Amino acid sequence: MKYRKKPVVVEAVHWNSNNHKEVIDFAENKIWFDGLGNIWIATLEGDMMAKKGDYIIKGVQGEFYPCKPDIFEETYEEVEYLNILDSI
Repeated sequence: MKYRKKPVVVEAVHWNSNNHKEVIDFAENKIWFDGLGNIWIATLEGDMMAKKGDYIIKGVQGEFYPCKPDIFEETYEEVEYLNILDSI
């Protein structure tokens, strides 16, 4: 049998080491930083580290986890929503 992953829209932020506030606001303070500039995230599978360049993803159940940029770019594409008010 073969299976296809269901299409799911997720929220994510790209950690670039200059966007501390954006990452903190996004992850609802469920992360912490170490002295080396890495982010630690309490995930459903235990604590995981995100390094500069990684993405922080908010899953469908509100959980957070890190993702390497190459995997993120292969797995996700940006979603653009049409704002109905813009077309009026």
